[in-house]
Order: sequence, then structure tokens, then C-alpha cells
Amino acid sequence: MNKIKNWTDYEEQLGWVIAYIHNHLDEELDLNQLAEVACLSPYHWHRIYYAIQGETIVATVKRLRLHTAAGYLAHTSMPIEEVARKSGYKNLQSFTRIFKSEYGMPPAQYRKEGSHTRFHIHDHNQEGDIDMYDVSIKTIPVVQAASITHVGSYMQIGQAFETLYGWLAARNLIGPDTRSVGIYYDDPDSVPEQQLRSRAGIVVDKGFPLEAPLEPVEIAGGPYAVLRYQGPYADMKAAYQWLYGVWLAQSGKEPANAPAFEEYLNNPRNTSPSDLLTDIYLPLNPACV
Repeated sequence: MNKIKNWTDYEEQLGWVIAYIHNHLDEELDLNQLAEVACLSPYHWHRIYYAIQGETIVATVKRLRLHTAAGYLAHTSMPIEEVARKSGYKNLQSFTRIFKSEYGMPPAQYRKEGSHTRFHIHDHNQEGDIDMYDVSIKTIPVVQAASITHVGSYMQIGQAFETLYGWLAARNLIGPDTRSVGIYYDDPDSVPEQQLRSRAGIVVDKGFPLEAPLEPVEIAGGPYAVLRYQGPYADMKAAYQWLYGVWLAQSGKEPANAPAFEEYLNNPRNTSPSDLLTDIYLPLNPACV
């Protein structure tokens, strides 16, 4: 008798699909092709995907393509036609229409007026810069997390989060109080992109059932400067530049020897990019707080 499959039995196969999507966003993707990647029936596999990942495959591809496009628009001078092509849109008109429907403005306007522009540093010595955005000082205890390692562009850490949440969903371990965190170990302006180290994780209690590919990680306790950022994940580099280049420089504080981390306060699968909320935690030297 054949063993009845549990959701956990599909993890590896859906993992192949997630990796394939992230690596081929600029190519044509269809359900039959992805069913072949997953080695599952084209009649049923997308239902399995939705049950485990919490969104349709079409929604995943759209979300990731627009995230990629927003990053290009915010951080490069790449022509918009090329942004569209590299993000998987063969037609500039359809790209513009879809981008505007999700991000609230067409690509050219987003490049000039998107949320990343709020944090542009024009003059580090400008009086009052430090008060432009709300930064609070919080002291937190040591935090235990279950995580998946990501090496490469921070813009692509979503692949690790997709794998993490697929693992959790297959075991019915996602609840309303699940806290998502991203830990970032390297400065993207000084470390080659392909060598950047990060982790996608959730906060857990002792006794959480850890198994591969999840690994335990400890987030250091102590004082942190916390900046609440609202907007697309692709724009957060500018927020970091302001936090380090303006706030930290003028605050009299010193960073501690620990990585920065982010806590994601809502779900990108059912929240518009402009409404996403992220707390950015910058560790501080206790002697200077």
C-alpha cells in the first residue's frame, strides 16, 4: 500500500519551485512548466502550493517581479524599459500599469518620489536632520530564533523566507503571534553582493522543534535604536543610510558589536507595498546609552 502523503512530503518539491522562480523571474513562467520543476501533476500542484505557501503561484511571481523592479528603480539609473525586461515584463505598457496598481504611482514617478526618497541624505550637517524620523531607544532581552541562512543579495532574502514559511506551514506552526525577523551581518556597501550573509527567521521559545534546514540563532540583548519604516522592502537601503549616516552620527551613540536586524510587522502577501511596516534595530554600545 502506498503511504498517504503529508504536507511535509511536498516541501522539497515546492522548494525546487521557489528556487526556480527566484532564479528565472525575467523569463516566461507558466503553471505547466513549474509543475514539471516540482515533479507534480499540473492539475493539482498549484493547489498544493497555495495550501502551503498561503498565496497563489501567480501572486508569488507578481510580488517578486515587482519587488525586483522597485529595487532597480530605487537604487539604479537603469532605463525603465530595461527594468521592465529584467523584472520579467516584456511589455512596458503592461509593466507600468501593473506597477502603478501595486505601488500607487508609475515607475518613473516612483523613482523620483518613492518612499526611498524620504531618506536621501543631502547634507549630513543639516541642523534638525536627526529629528526628521522617529527613532526610539529600546532595551530587549536575548531573543532566540529559528532561521534559514541566505548568502547573496539582501534583495533576494525572500527566497529564504519562502522556504522558512513553507516549512512552518507544512507543520502547522504558523500562528497569529508569529514574529518574523531578518538578521543582516554585512555592510552591502563594503562586502561583495555575492558574499553578503543574512538569515530569515522567526522568534521561538525553548523547545521549538528545530530540524534542517532550520538552524538556531541568538539575537543579542541590550539597547537598540529602533527606526520604524513604512514602505516597500526594496526601499529600505535609504532608511539604513539615514539611520547610520545622520541619526547615529549626530546622536552621540556608538554601535555595538552585533548585527542589525529587522522585524516585519505585517504580511507582504496581503499588504500593499506602501503599507508594509518594518522595525529596523541598530544595536548600541550600552556604555554610550
